[in-house]
Amino acid sequence: MRILGLDTAGSTASAALVKDGRVIAAESYDRVNSHPNRCGIQPKGNHAEIILPLVQSVLNRSRIDLVELTGIALSIGPGSFTGLRISLATVKGIAYDTGLPVVGISTLHANAARVTNEGMICSLLDARKHEVYAALFQRRGESLRRLSEDTVISISCAIELLRSAAATNATIIGDGAKAYENPLRAALGAGVRISNGDEYGSLAAQVATLSLGRFAAGTSDDLGALTPAYLRPSEAQSKPMLSILTC
Repeated sequence: MRILGLDTAGSTASAALVKDGRVIAAESYDRVNSHPNRCGIQPKGNHAEIILPLVQSVLNRSRIDLVELTGIALSIGPGSFTGLRISLATVKGIAYDTGLPVVGISTLHANAARVTNEGMICSLLDARKHEVYAALFQRRGESLRRLSEDTVISISCAIELLRSAAATNATIIGDGAKAYENPLRAALGAGVRISNGDEYGSLAAQVATLSLGRFAAGTSDDLGALTPAYLRPSEAQSKPMLSILTC
């Protein structure tokens, strides 16, 4: 299978091509700390200007045409409202034109899947206004088990949830982890590992990898019904959480 993965949920947009479970090309572009790269993207580009050059670059590097793909996977949120809308609109346009199936993957799940060391993983993305998008996972070997649904909460509530989950040795990954590194360390101690994710590789590659099972099973998403997972507070409050994540 040849899967194109895309992520534009945060300030860094990324694209990757996964072939038979192996990443063969990956590109990323940080629109905040922007600089020209081999994709031909110029400084101050936004996601609308970034996504298609990223796609073309990974296809060129892989020597694969769109029509040769098995499908397209994209991070469906939570994250930047604008970034998610742009990514989904672009992918829908490609899919309607080519007939390729599409699978949406939780951004928090893909972010956590980048972590390879065992133990509890907290996927934490900055939602602004002292709030974060959060979900807990447990890694054991190749298995990554979800412990909670995606939610949006205050950073103080997130710290209490991590305390109640005994996450003093957890890996906390994402731009939310770096944005609130000081209060997280103060509350949870020196045992927690905090990373913005740069050392763990492409988020888009994990989006593509996590979609493999669904493409193999032929269970792609309905394009007409596929919408971004914005996780506004009212939506998050209506979703049941595990007891360890009740704040």
